[in-house]
Amino acid sequence: MLGWFRERRRRRLRDQAVPQAWCELLDKRFVLFRRLPERDRCELLGHVHVLLAEKRFEGCGGQTITDEVRVLIAAEAGVLQLRRPATYFPTLYSILVYPDAYKVTMQEPTEGGFVIEETAENVGESWDTGSVVLSWKDVLRGAADRDDGCNVVLHEFSHQLDAENGQTEGMPRIDDPQLRARWPVVFEREYDRLCDLADRGRRTFIDEYGATHPSEFFAVATEHFFMEPLEFSRRHPELYKTLAAYYCQDPKSWGRRGE
Repeated sequence: MLGWFRERRRRRLRDQAVPQAWCELLDKRFVLFRRLPERDRCELLGHVHVLLAEKRFEGCGGQTITDEVRVLIAAEAGVLQLRRPATYFPTLYSILVYPDAYKVTMQEPTEGGFVIEETAENVGESWDTGSVVLSWKDVLRGAADRDDGCNVVLHEFSHQLDAENGQTEGMPRIDDPQLRARWPVVFEREYDRLCDLADRGRRTFIDEYGATHPSEFFAVATEHFFMEPLEFSRRHPELYKTLAAYYCQDPKSWGRRGE
């Protein structure tokens, strides 16, 4: 019963009128919005309504949360919900936004019971405690496609999809039994190939950060799938087909309107 009421509320949100300012913002800032077919643009704007209603945005490190911040992040995340049963990232409650890369302290246990602390700069994180963390500077860079196919929002929100399967291991929840059976075969082969090339210092199309863990491979592959679909489909055809089946989309068929 609760699910029925929730879906009815979401339908009402998706049917709301879209502010003209949203369309102008996304047409200016978000390259994928310009590429999308018209029906997908309309669906995406409906998803933005739902995500803005259901997720809390918090500014960190002096970042102000404006309509531009909320709408652009929601639209980028919403691309992952197109043409498929939208789950709206059910375990995600808050989105934390920093102005730029932010520092994090990591602890690494060593032999003998010691712990080494290191400070690093991050541009995004996905937490299993219900939050995604993003650098606004990198959100803008990814939306504009200025960073060699990288998109921090697609990356971190794909981790949220991955977690829907109960664990973050590079295999999201897949209802189709044929795709579920094919997924590990294709992904393990491609992941092992990337790891091998990275170990040998060879140049790779897929960012070698994907070789650090299967979950990162899925996230990085998602970025390339949407941001560089033509080259990705040429270099990794089976991986592209598998992601296309999961996301129910074919980004290489999208136009290049407005570019």
